[in-house]
Amino acid sequence: MAQITPSPQGNTALLVKPKLALNQIINLSMGFLGIQMGFGLQNGNASRILQNLGADVHQLSWFWLVAPFTGLIVQPIIGHLGDNTWTKLGRRKPYFLLGAILAAFGLAFLPNSSVIAGEGLTATEFMGISAILWIGIGFLALMDASFNISMEPFRALVGDLLPKSQGTLGFSVQTILIGIGAVLGSFMPWILNNVFSISNSAPEGMIAPNVIYSFYIGALVLIGTIIYTIVTTKEYPPSEFAKYSAEPASTAKHRMTDIFVDFVNMPQRMRRLGWVQFFSWFALFTMWVYTTSAVATHHYGLDPGNTKSAEFNEAGDWVGVLFGVYNFAAIGFAFILTPLANRTSRKFVHMLALVCGGIGLLSMYFISDPNYLILSMVGIGFAWASILSMPYALLIDSLPLSKMGVYMGIFNFFIVIPQIINGFIGGPIVHSFFDDYAIYYVVFGGVLFLLAALFTLRIREPLFNERELLEMKRRTELVKEL
Repeated sequence: MAQITPSPQGNTALLVKPKLALNQIINLSMGFLGIQMGFGLQNGNASRILQNLGADVHQLSWFWLVAPFTGLIVQPIIGHLGDNTWTKLGRRKPYFLLGAILAAFGLAFLPNSSVIAGEGLTATEFMGISAILWIGIGFLALMDASFNISMEPFRALVGDLLPKSQGTLGFSVQTILIGIGAVLGSFMPWILNNVFSISNSAPEGMIAPNVIYSFYIGALVLIGTIIYTIVTTKEYPPSEFAKYSAEPASTAKHRMTDIFVDFVNMPQRMRRLGWVQFFSWFALFTMWVYTTSAVATHHYGLDPGNTKSAEFNEAGDWVGVLFGVYNFAAIGFAFILTPLANRTSRKFVHMLALVCGGIGLLSMYFISDPNYLILSMVGIGFAWASILSMPYALLIDSLPLSKMGVYMGIFNFFIVIPQIINGFIGGPIVHSFFDDYAIYYVVFGGVLFLLAALFTLRIREPLFNERELLEMKRRTELVKEL
């Protein structure tokens, strides 16, 4: 039953949203499993696919700019539209359904870029880049834009349907489902090759069959999980939604330029979390783009230019497994995020997780056996679990319910801007300073994780909650008595 609290204006009763059962929370976030399976496939294989199509290692970060640029544009727009959309299907559902359909096309076509280009475009170039590679970049852009169309509404849906007391739980459940999807996506090429004997090699300029079939499976899972959420989750209609908001939905027309006004007026907590996000996602982008090349050169002993050999594809398969491991570790850590935050604080948990991520990336340089890189991935998985949940749990306390979507989209600026900057400077740094040996740039990512942990201290929340502080004080007094 919904609780009643005084409104901020003090003149009308404002209902507190009823708590949802665990199965309802799982249902509203199930689509994220499919989205993140797609992301897992992209993160583990996009660099490999682009290099198979002819990209050089120092060009990779430029091509990966597609993802943050689409996120920078798409997410705040979708958030703004979602805040002001009321249809028979729902408020957020129309957008993640559209995104899922488009993303499925991107997943199916990206690994088939060479087939789509055909022999006629094999020797064609534009701006020094082959036509085949341009086609691959185009499908990568479609996939990224579609993921962003689907992703933002799922974040906002948690804020729409859950009371703030369940915010940490809601985002923790999302993190678990994200981890499951990412594990499936990351491991799929390895599973198809080692369990079902589907080849992981292909002629020059083509993509290995195990990768192609993995992307097909990802597309089917994405569509299926999105439809599941749509069928099992009911959004509040406008009249009921207004009862839970101190700022009921207005019938006035909302201009797209309102996004810039909302950006200028963002809460202070959002600004401070923005710096934490900036350094965290700079480090993540570094890891996603350069781990395959780093492992191939630093751990498998390959020359940076050797991207078409069986050994390079073997390294690529192993990186997919490693990415699956960090996502699997994220699932485990996500189960203890809420109880650990209750015992300490959300701020403490996030700082601790980022330190683990920093140690994980730094350790990759000192580990010579690629099998032991699994240990590095555990720390990265802890950081990933927290990055997917704690910043949002900290954020929703300071956001007006009527603008949940647009502020979630604006918050995405602090995710995509560091990736854009990294995309422009990462390649030249790896090429000019590190002679295309990407492991040194991966180590730099570890340093940035540690810097993000330091910036977490600027968030205005006690490092330990009051109950825990009293318990620590009691233990200290007992020690003194002894």
